[in-house]
Amino acid sequence: MVKKILLLGSGELGKEFVIAAKRLGQTVIAVDSYEGAPAQQVADAHEVINMLDGAELDRIVAKHKPDIIVPEIEAIRTERFYDYEKQGIQVVPSAKAANYTMNRRAIRDLAAKELGLRTAKYLYASSLEEMRAAVKEIGIPCVVKPLMSSSGKGQSYIKKEEDIDKAWAFAEKGRGDAHEVIVEAFVPFVSEITLLTVTQKNGPTLFCSPISHHQERGDYQESWQPAAIPQKFVEEAQKMAAKVTEALGGAGIFGVEFFICEDGVVFSELSPRPHDTGMVTLANTQNLNEFELHAHAVLGLPIPEIEFIRPGASAVILSKGEFSSPDYTGVENVLCEKNCDVRIFGKPNARVNRRMGVVVAWDKMGTDPADIKARARELADRISVIEKK
Repeated sequence: MVKKILLLGSGELGKEFVIAAKRLGQTVIAVDSYEGAPAQQVADAHEVINMLDGAELDRIVAKHKPDIIVPEIEAIRTERFYDYEKQGIQVVPSAKAANYTMNRRAIRDLAAKELGLRTAKYLYASSLEEMRAAVKEIGIPCVVKPLMSSSGKGQSYIKKEEDIDKAWAFAEKGRGDAHEVIVEAFVPFVSEITLLTVTQKNGPTLFCSPISHHQERGDYQESWQPAAIPQKFVEEAQKMAAKVTEALGGAGIFGVEFFICEDGVVFSELSPRPHDTGMVTLANTQNLNEFELHAHAVLGLPIPEIEFIRPGASAVILSKGEFSSPDYTGVENVLCEKNCDVRIFGKPNARVNRRMGVVVAWDKMGTDPADIKARARELADRISVIEKK
């Protein structure tokens, strides 16, 4: 049962996955582009490489000979995954899933053109001139995203024509090695949800209770579970999520994002790994949190059911400054309260608006999750990120 897992990307999501895998007796090597990344702090071993360098990636795989490769970020030379699968290495969820979902062009075209899922109108652009033309055709307001990025990096909301040049320049910062953006029509949604979807090696596809979330600058700020949406929309989202994850194949957890509109559900994006909004499950809202679900699915361990236990919420702790040695004040002012917890990610440096931790809160069944979300935000705001003296 014991496997050697190579984790590619070692942020806060990877850290919780490592903890879940270690509790199941696994060996984990955590890889990232810098020393001291959160998951490296709890793994058995670690490596620091540029994962966009195919030769370096090959070297690390050959060195450690992993049984399983688990990607945590987009900026990886994912086409190498096909070769690793041929070598007998399990890629999570699959080489196809990693390649399709790490690039917005592939996953959007799969969803809209091949599977016929309802999406926002979109166009691609590989230059500023092409982006101007795309915005003109799509219409304003619209959203611009790099094809390869995560956590809102490089994403802009165009409200007027003067925003176009700024959006192109901003997208370049979050683009990894891609040189293209997607221009999406703005969807007049009522809410946004994440549907955590678990595909298994020897079992049915399972769904967590939908999670609502609030974003700023394209990055999540709070999430709460369950989402207050009609059951018919939950079932519609489940059908769409099952369709796209089945097409991608493999075993693991997918964070499938949807817009909930007055007239139905619109597919937005998909991540082939635990989702940042899913950190709400650290409030024990379910019998297994998203990281435990991912570990079970990756290892082929059975998941009889996903049981919703209680409503909860999460709120991120952001840095307001740039520090090489971050410290935290106010943690005790949160932990003195009932029904809450704090997770400090342990990132070795801070920058403005960088996610440094999360507060999770919960309450008894019947409590409005929106009220718990407001409480989680108030508690998170009690914590400040400062420079260690």
